Amino acid sequence: MATRAEIGPEIVDDKLYVAVGKELNESKLTLSWALHHSGERNICILHVHEPSRWIPFPGTKFPVTQMEEKQVKAYREIERENMNKLLLEYSIICEQAGVRAHMLHIEMECIEEGIVELISQHGIKKLVMGAAADKQYSKNMMEPKSKKAIYVRSQAPMSCHIWFICRGNLIHIREGRLGVSVEVASLIGQASPSTENGKSAFWRSRSTTKLQNDQQNLSTSVPDFHRVRSDTGGMKVFALSPNGSRGEGHMKDELYDQLEQAMAAAENSRQEAFDESVRRRKAEKDAIDAFRRAKTSERVYTEELRQRKETEEALLRGREELEKMKQQVDVVLDELRISTEQRSSLETQIANSEKMVQELEHKMFSAVELLQKYKKQRDELHAERDKALKVAEELRKNQEEAASNTIAPQLFSDFSLAEIEGATRNFDSSLKIGEGGYGSIYKGLLRHTEVAIKMLHPNSLQGPSEFQKEVNILSNLRHPNLVTLIGACPEAWILVYEYLPNGSLEDRLSCRDNTPPLSWQTRIKMATELCSVLLYLHYCSPRGIVHGDLKPANILLDSNYVCKLSGFGVYCFISQDESSSNNTIPCCRTDPMGASAYMDPEFLATGELTAKSDVYSFGSILLQLLTGRTALGLLKEVQSALDKGSLKELLDPTAGDWPFVQAQQLTHLAMRCCDKNCKGRPDLASDVLRMLERMRISCGGSSFRLSSEEHCQTPPYFVCPIFQEVMQDPHVAADGFTYELEAVRGWIDSGHDTSPMTNLSLSHCNLVPNHALRSAIQEWLQQP
Repeated sequence: MATRAEIGPEIVDDKLYVAVGKELNESKLTLSWALHHSGERNICILHVHEPSRWIPFPGTKFPVTQMEEKQVKAYREIERENMNKLLLEYSIICEQAGVRAHMLHIEMECIEEGIVELISQHGIKKLVMGAAADKQYSKNMMEPKSKKAIYVRSQAPMSCHIWFICRGNLIHIREGRLGVSVEVASLIGQASPSTENGKSAFWRSRSTTKLQNDQQNLSTSVPDFHRVRSDTGGMKVFALSPNGSRGEGHMKDELYDQLEQAMAAAENSRQEAFDESVRRRKAEKDAIDAFRRAKTSERVYTEELRQRKETEEALLRGREELEKMKQQVDVVLDELRISTEQRSSLETQIANSEKMVQELEHKMFSAVELLQKYKKQRDELHAERDKALKVAEELRKNQEEAASNTIAPQLFSDFSLAEIEGATRNFDSSLKIGEGGYGSIYKGLLRHTEVAIKMLHPNSLQGPSEFQKEVNILSNLRHPNLVTLIGACPEAWILVYEYLPNGSLEDRLSCRDNTPPLSWQTRIKMATELCSVLLYLHYCSPRGIVHGDLKPANILLDSNYVCKLSGFGVYCFISQDESSSNNTIPCCRTDPMGASAYMDPEFLATGELTAKSDVYSFGSILLQLLTGRTALGLLKEVQSALDKGSLKELLDPTAGDWPFVQAQQLTHLAMRCCDKNCKGRPDLASDVLRMLERMRISCGGSSFRLSSEEHCQTPPYFVCPIFQEVMQDPHVAADGFTYELEAVRGWIDSGHDTSPMTNLSLSHCNLVPNHALRSAIQEWLQQP
């Protein structure tokens, strides 16, 4: 590292320029080094201002090219103001070190090019600048590392001597060739000992600019002198003019005088410039202080305005509150005046009331005595009423039990085994139309009527119980979608039903015996009918009924493809409260044969049968109506199709062109019915039947229209049993039959309390609208 002894003679020869940057902390060490090694000579602070290419805004920055000229100009003024503040800080550092500093700055896009430009313009001979950032300093650092330092070292004029500093340490020196001012000083130093008048004054140049001006004056005053470089590199003066020897002494005196005058003038100029710089810095400092005071005053003024506004608002609110209080006082005074006026009249009324109170007290005593007598009579009447109600309740229960255990003689017949054998030709196999785990079904002609004869297996343990359950249910219930039980043969466990020519829904879905497929309109109609009969069973009086074995094989079809529900071998009773709240009832019966795919998983797991168990089976049947496939594994297959969005490929194509929106809604409804958790299954009345009704209406007038091979006769259950006409407003009575509202209302109003069909007593006179049947009648009437 160089010492003061090594570089001192070079620095004190001329003004020393120090290049500083925007970062005060890093350039401060470079400036301190220059002040320490300057020999207390003049310092010139050199700075290149690089205008910013981005203008900051709150939260972001914008390029200068995208901003308006006015905004760019305003921001440039702010940058220059900041630059002047920075230069003032550097100047203060120099003043604290006892050195007068001049300022030299330029504005350019590239800092290193600006430094080279200043060196060229001002003929700078000595320059101190940074070699690299302070964080890049190391003890072994010998070369500048920053791009700016490398560029200046290579591009600056060779006449400039440059010291590169990093963290206050000299890193590198670029030697410069001595310029004209040094040559002039050498010239004068060699000429001084040979003067005639014995002058031996020695002087030094204190300003590079001043010496250059003195050189020009010297050239003008002494035109006959020419400089010739000697072999050793020094400067010598040779007289080339013929008259040079005679005027040599005189010209040297004049030359010294001119140089002394020039030096004095330069010293005065420097002193004036320094004083002007001090005044300017003071003015700039005063301006900054004034600007700060103005900002402070502006903030104080803004705060005063805000406080004044708040005070005015508070004063306004106070005035408004005072005005409201005055109004309230006026209202209170008016009320007080009115109260005072009323006081006198009230005092008079009180006096009159006291007299009336005395009179009323006498009347009250007599009334209390009378009231006690009435209470005693009331208690006696209540006791008599409770006894009467208790007797009536017992009679009603006995009547209901008798009605539920009695087979209607008008609608149920007992057949002998001989009659059954004659009707079936001794159970000829050619007349057999069905067979299963329960037994066999034969077609026969009994008492001139086509019937279906169901013969239970005699060795079956469930035969007697299934036989009795079928008889108990079908002999006491009537609904258009329940199979009609004509009679029975108890000695052989044989049941005789109405004959339904179109077989079961299971046969029709599989197109057994090459029967035509069911259209999608017919399938929606069947779903509506099946939902209607399930609602009737679940809410019938006095106790609801759970079918328990709902499957396509137990859904029979008449000649008009009307559903007839059969197979009541598994049913159980539930009370009205239980049917509405979905409470479970334990069931000890084992699973039906071949029906596990339709059985409620909760029933299979716990043995508890509820109304929601029928809802699960109904959902499985809906999926079969949609797809035409068997129930085993169908639930998972439909769920997979829904997840993949391929439901359309799963629909039964033999049913025709399904309306996809209705088919999708029906599929989602069926999946809800098949929810493993019974609480997640929909309600048949509020959810299922309403959706099916809307679906039937949305499908148009042909919703229930049958295919070309299906018959279109007047269904018998459309006809009122009383009027013998097609019903317009069908209602279900307590006996389970459906009547025209006008007909059954007239029957009840005329004093009848028995059923028009069974002649049994009606448990109540409430009538329930049969919406499903009414919709079916309206659709049938609209057919061409």
